[in-house]
Amino acid sequence: MRRKTLDALLTTGGVALSAVLLIAGALLMWGHSFIGNEVHSQLAAQKIFFPVAGSKAISDPQIKPYLTKYAGQQLVNGAQARAYADHFIAVHIGEIAGGQTYAQLSAKSLANPSDATLAGQVQTVFRGETLRGLLLNAYAFWKIGQIAFIAGIVAFAGAALFLVLSVLGFLHLRRVSPEAEVLTTLGAKTPAMVEP
Repeated sequence: MRRKTLDALLTTGGVALSAVLLIAGALLMWGHSFIGNEVHSQLAAQKIFFPVAGSKAISDPQIKPYLTKYAGQQLVNGAQARAYADHFIAVHIGEIAGGQTYAQLSAKSLANPSDATLAGQVQTVFRGETLRGLLLNAYAFWKIGQIAFIAGIVAFAGAALFLVLSVLGFLHLRRVSPEAEVLTTLGAKTPAMVEP
Protein backbone atom coordinates (compact mmCIF):
# COMPACT_ATOMS: atom_id res chain seq x y z
CA MET A 1 0.00 0.00 0.00
CA ARG A 2 1.24 3.46 -0.81
CA ARG A 3 2.32 5.44 2.25
CA LYS A 4 0.46 8.51 0.96
CA THR A 5 -2.82 6.54 0.76
CA LEU A 6 -2.42 5.17 4.30
CA ASP A 7 -1.59 8.62 5.68
CA ALA A 8 -4.60 10.14 3.91
CA LEU A 9 -6.91 7.46 5.31
CA LEU A 10 -5.62 7.82 8.88
CA THR A 11 -5.70 11.62 8.76
CA THR A 12 -9.22 11.70 7.35
CA GLY A 13 -10.28 9.19 10.03
CA GLY A 14 -8.79 11.50 12.67
CA VAL A 15 -10.82 14.43 11.35
CA ALA A 16 -14.00 12.30 11.38
CA LEU A 17 -13.30 11.09 14.92
CA SER A 18 -12.66 14.66 16.00
CA ALA A 19 -16.06 15.70 14.60
CA VAL A 20 -17.79 12.80 16.36
CA LEU A 21 -16.14 13.73 19.67
CA LEU A 22 -17.13 17.39 19.23
CA ILE A 23 -20.76 16.36 18.70
CA ALA A 24 -20.61 13.97 21.67
CA GLY A 25 -19.08 16.70 23.85
CA ALA A 26 -21.79 19.17 22.85
CA LEU A 27 -24.53 16.63 23.62
CA LEU A 28 -22.96 15.75 26.97
CA MET A 29 -22.73 19.44 27.91
CA TRP A 30 -26.36 19.92 26.88
CA GLY A 31 -27.31 16.91 29.03
CA HIS A 32 -25.40 18.36 31.98
CA SER A 33 -27.13 21.72 31.59
CA PHE A 34 -30.59 20.17 31.13
CA ILE A 35 -30.27 17.90 34.17
CA GLY A 36 -28.86 20.67 36.33
CA ASN A 37 -31.67 23.05 35.39
CA GLU A 38 -34.37 20.42 35.90
CA VAL A 39 -33.05 19.33 39.30
CA HIS A 40 -32.69 22.95 40.40
CA SER A 41 -36.19 23.98 39.30
CA GLN A 42 -37.85 20.89 40.78
CA LEU A 43 -36.07 21.24 44.12
CA ALA A 44 -36.55 25.01 44.30
CA ALA A 45 -40.30 24.52 43.77
CA GLN A 46 -40.43 22.43 46.97
CA LYS A 47 -39.21 25.43 49.03
CA ILE A 48 -37.15 23.29 51.43
CA PHE A 49 -34.75 25.30 53.59
CA PHE A 50 -31.95 24.07 55.81
CA PRO A 51 -32.21 25.06 59.48
CA VAL A 52 -30.35 28.27 60.30
CA ALA A 53 -26.86 28.20 61.79
CA GLY A 54 -26.77 27.67 65.53
CA SER A 55 -30.33 26.31 65.69
CA LYS A 56 -31.19 23.27 67.79
CA ALA A 57 -32.30 21.43 64.63
CA ILE A 58 -28.70 21.02 63.46
CA SER A 59 -26.96 20.74 66.82
CA ASP A 60 -27.12 16.92 66.81
CA PRO A 61 -23.61 15.48 66.19
CA GLN A 62 -25.08 13.23 63.49
CA ILE A 63 -26.39 16.29 61.62
CA LYS A 64 -24.14 19.27 62.38
CA PRO A 65 -20.99 18.27 60.41
CA TYR A 66 -23.04 17.68 57.26
CA LEU A 67 -25.55 20.53 57.32
CA THR A 68 -23.64 23.44 58.86
CA LYS A 69 -22.24 24.50 55.48
CA TYR A 70 -25.80 24.71 54.09
CA ALA A 71 -27.35 26.40 57.15
CA GLY A 72 -30.16 28.77 56.19
CA GLN A 73 -29.88 28.01 52.45
CA GLN A 74 -32.64 26.79 50.19
CA LEU A 75 -32.21 23.21 48.97
CA VAL A 76 -31.65 23.55 45.20
CA ASN A 77 -29.02 21.01 44.07
CA GLY A 78 -28.16 17.34 44.30
CA ALA A 79 -25.38 17.67 46.86
CA GLN A 80 -27.76 19.52 49.19
CA ALA A 81 -30.51 16.98 48.52
CA ARG A 82 -28.25 14.12 49.54
CA ALA A 83 -27.06 15.88 52.70
CA TYR A 84 -30.64 16.70 53.72
CA ALA A 85 -31.88 13.17 52.96
CA ASP A 86 -29.04 11.23 54.57
CA HIS A 87 -28.12 13.50 57.47
CA PHE A 88 -31.36 15.22 58.45
CA ILE A 89 -34.38 13.18 57.41
CA ALA A 90 -32.70 9.79 58.01
CA VAL A 91 -31.55 10.84 61.48
CA HIS A 92 -35.07 11.95 62.44
CA ILE A 93 -36.65 8.81 61.00
CA GLY A 94 -34.23 6.74 63.06
CA GLU A 95 -35.27 8.62 66.19
CA ILE A 96 -38.97 8.10 65.49
CA ALA A 97 -38.70 4.43 64.60
CA GLY A 98 -35.92 3.41 66.95
CA GLY A 99 -33.84 2.27 63.97
CA GLN A 100 -36.65 0.22 62.43
CA THR A 101 -37.55 0.51 58.77
CA TYR A 102 -40.97 1.38 57.40
CA ALA A 103 -41.52 -2.28 56.48
CA GLN A 104 -40.77 -3.43 60.02
CA LEU A 105 -43.04 -0.82 61.59
CA SER A 106 -45.80 -1.55 59.09
CA ALA A 107 -45.66 -5.27 59.88
CA LYS A 108 -45.94 -4.51 63.61
CA SER A 109 -48.83 -2.14 62.97
CA LEU A 110 -50.68 -4.75 60.92
CA ALA A 111 -50.19 -7.26 63.73
CA ASN A 112 -51.53 -4.74 66.27
CA PRO A 113 -54.12 -2.55 64.45
CA SER A 114 -55.44 -0.99 67.69
CA ASP A 115 -52.10 0.72 68.53
CA ALA A 116 -52.68 4.32 67.41
CA THR A 117 -49.16 5.43 68.39
CA LEU A 118 -47.62 2.75 66.20
CA ALA A 119 -49.95 3.65 63.32
CA GLY A 120 -48.86 7.29 63.64
CA GLN A 121 -45.20 6.23 63.55
CA VAL A 122 -45.86 4.17 60.43
CA GLN A 123 -47.39 7.18 58.64
CA THR A 124 -44.63 9.55 59.72
CA VAL A 125 -41.86 7.14 58.73
CA PHE A 126 -43.59 6.45 55.40
CA ARG A 127 -43.75 10.17 54.60
CA GLY A 128 -40.16 10.71 55.70
CA GLU A 129 -38.86 7.79 53.66
CA THR A 130 -40.86 8.96 50.64
CA LEU A 131 -39.37 12.46 50.82
CA ARG A 132 -35.92 10.99 51.45
CA GLY A 133 -36.26 8.73 48.40
CA LEU A 134 -37.36 11.64 46.20
CA LEU A 135 -34.41 13.74 47.33
CA LEU A 136 -32.00 10.87 46.72
CA ASN A 137 -33.43 10.45 43.20
CA ALA A 138 -32.79 14.15 42.61
CA TYR A 139 -29.23 13.59 43.87
CA ALA A 140 -28.76 10.64 41.49
CA PHE A 141 -29.90 12.65 38.46
CA TRP A 142 -27.72 15.58 39.53
CA LYS A 143 -24.74 13.21 39.81
CA ILE A 144 -25.44 11.89 36.30
CA GLY A 145 -25.34 15.52 35.13
CA GLN A 146 -21.97 15.98 36.82
CA ILE A 147 -20.64 12.83 35.14
CA ALA A 148 -21.95 14.10 31.78
CA PHE A 149 -20.04 17.36 32.35
CA ILE A 150 -16.77 15.49 32.97
CA ALA A 151 -17.39 13.22 29.98
CA GLY A 152 -18.08 16.32 27.86
CA ILE A 153 -14.75 17.85 28.83
CA VAL A 154 -12.98 14.56 28.02
CA ALA A 155 -14.76 14.42 24.64
CA PHE A 156 -13.71 17.99 23.81
CA ALA A 157 -10.12 17.23 24.84
CA GLY A 158 -10.13 14.10 22.67
CA ALA A 159 -11.55 16.09 19.75
CA ALA A 160 -8.79 18.69 20.13
CA LEU A 161 -6.12 15.99 20.30
CA PHE A 162 -7.37 14.21 17.16
CA LEU A 163 -7.72 17.53 15.35
CA VAL A 164 -4.09 18.44 16.15
CA LEU A 165 -2.94 14.97 15.10
CA SER A 166 -4.94 15.26 11.87
CA VAL A 167 -3.39 18.65 11.05
CA LEU A 168 0.05 17.14 11.67
CA GLY A 169 -0.98 14.20 9.49
CA PHE A 170 -1.96 16.50 6.63
CA LEU A 171 1.36 18.35 6.96
CA HIS A 172 3.22 15.03 6.90
CA LEU A 173 1.14 13.87 3.92
CA ARG A 174 2.51 16.74 1.82
CA ARG A 175 6.10 15.65 2.49
CA VAL A 176 5.71 11.93 1.76
CA SER A 177 7.04 10.68 -1.56
CA PRO A 178 4.25 9.42 -3.87
CA GLU A 179 6.27 6.23 -4.49
CA ALA A 180 6.84 5.39 -0.81
CA GLU A 181 5.36 2.07 0.25
CA VAL A 182 4.27 0.79 3.65
CA LEU A 183 3.54 -2.76 4.84
CA THR A 184 5.13 -4.20 1.70
CA THR A 185 6.45 -7.27 3.53
CA LEU A 186 2.95 -8.59 4.20
CA GLY A 187 2.36 -9.51 0.57
CA ALA A 188 5.91 -10.64 -0.23
CA LYS A 189 6.74 -14.34 -0.25
CA THR A 190 9.37 -15.62 2.13
CA PRO A 191 12.13 -17.89 0.75
CA ALA A 192 10.41 -20.94 2.26
CA MET A 193 7.26 -20.15 0.25
CA VAL A 194 9.04 -19.96 -3.13
CA GLU A 195 8.73 -23.15 -5.15
CA PRO A 196 11.97 -24.78 -6.43
